[in-house]
Amino acid sequence: MSMIGEYLRVTAAELDQAVHDPDWALDFVQEVQDAEEESETAPAETRHFSTYKAWDMLRFLLARAEFPVNVIHGEEPFAEDEDWGYGPPRYLRPERVRLAAKALRATAYTQLINGVDPAELTSAEVYPLGWTEPDALEWGRQWYDGLTQFFEAAAGMDDAVLVWLD
Repeated sequence: MSMIGEYLRVTAAELDQAVHDPDWALDFVQEVQDAEEESETAPAETRHFSTYKAWDMLRFLLARAEFPVNVIHGEEPFAEDEDWGYGPPRYLRPERVRLAAKALRATAYTQLINGVDPAELTSAEVYPLGWTEPDALEWGRQWYDGLTQFFEAAAGMDDAVLVWLD
């Protein structure tokens, strides 16, 4: 089984409902995922986004860069329920989404991987392993670029973001 980084853009009203009724939020997530499952829409145009298995690599790179927002795990928990996957879901408030979008936009992927030896990821046991492959660090670029687009769109709509590992 894989661990996948998941995100859902939500309005202020939807965030309030999710915080007060995590079961509703889980159902809502599934509805949105089902509706968008077959589309090949750009991350800026979707409500749901996934960093696939690249979440831990991105976590490692962003932590190394002292990124100001925890975009990989979220910041505020809103459910104790393990039905979400690996650990409870969290969220980022709209002001944190705006800060994250600004910081993502200002941090090119090339900057994140500059000076990183893939052996560091292996040594740190960064999921999903296999960092000895040629161009291993390039693998995360598409996910980082998508995450940047997703957060920019969320910030532009003044949305909050739910974050979880599934």
